Amino acid sequence: MYSEKVMDHFANPRNVGEIENANAVGEVGNAKCGDIMKIYMDIEDNIIKDVKFKTFGCGAAIATSSMATEMVKGKTVDEALALTNKAVMEALDGLPTEKIHCSVLAEEAIRSAIEDYKKRGGVVNE
Repeated sequence: MYSEKVMDHFANPRNVGEIENANAVGEVGNAKCGDIMKIYMDIEDNIIKDVKFKTFGCGAAIATSSMATEMVKGKTVDEALALTNKAVMEALDGLPTEKIHCSVLAEEAIRSAIEDYKKRGGVVNE
């Protein structure tokens, strides 16, 4: 049902946690399935220096959060905004049809954090 990559990112998620004084925070959820993703970013000079996540949800939600954070770390804000759920799914070697919404949530969480960063003008909230 799940690829080896999905299972690896579920069992050994990368970038789990929270960034204190993050200057970009995005949270999205899907009421139907109960998955909630929160992404924290430290962005300096338009580059995502660090990114972490906290996800409440199924294994696919955790795996897509982990993969999405890996894919945007070190990238520019514009490169991160270009990340699609399709790219996240491809990087994980696919998802079952009923779990595609998890990759959509990961894309939306990244976008939500970057929107927050832009609203703040790149300033850390103390």
